[in-house]
Amino acid sequence: MSEGNVLARARATLAEARYKTDIRAGHHDLVADEPVSAGGADAGANPFALVLSGLGACTAITLRMYAERKGWTLASLSVALTCTREPDKSVKVERVLSIDGVDAEAKARLADIAERTPVTLALKGGMKIETRLA
Repeated sequence: MSEGNVLARARATLAEARYKTDIRAGHHDLVADEPVSAGGADAGANPFALVLSGLGACTAITLRMYAERKGWTLASLSVALTCTREPDKSVKVERVLSIDGVDAEAKARLADIAERTPVTLALKGGMKIETRLA
């Protein structure tokens, strides 16, 4: 696989528990699992929740950076995300921004910027995934 401009690295390793997966993302440890209803032990977030977490973090960080450049003081900003499977089997993400401390015009601009965060663009554009055996 080409190295290119590396944005992140992670390694996922199955643990002893059925679906529990230990993840090393950079120098951070995470745990993923499936809920009990899917045969897991609910020891960590499920894989789609981890994807949403990355999208939410990227959105919040990008909007904070933009606000700082504009000299806007955000009293609070949160990003609520929901991932659903549609009847046609496609996957949909709903993202709701809650922003306090700026006027309606600034909020609208931040919502516009949210549509162009790096992770948003990668997910909307479809990421190339190459798989090979070690």
